[in-house]
Amino acid sequence: MTIYGSKPPDSKDIYIRTQKTTRKDDVQAKKGAEKSGVADKVDISSRTKEIEELKQVINQLPDIRADKVKAIRNAIEEGTYKVDSLKIAGKILDELV
Repeated sequence: MTIYGSKPPDSKDIYIRTQKTTRKDDVQAKKGAEKSGVADKVDISSRTKEIEELKQVINQLPDIRADKVKAIRNAIEEGTYKVDSLKIAGKILDELV
């Protein structure tokens, strides 16, 4: 410890002492990490694994739902298929907003 008498240390001196201390700590930390053989490690949470599994299941689903297409085709052929114009207009507006 340095005693400065009645004059307080100037900011330049404090900065230099801080830098020296910080450098020593950084070097010691690096040496400690090298000696311990500790490597970086990444853990993926179980929730992330579940999400990835669900993505794979979704990707395996067909793009076209054949059962729904068949039901609509049958309704059109039988003349029982009704188009709700208000519902269609609402969906179009939802897409625009």
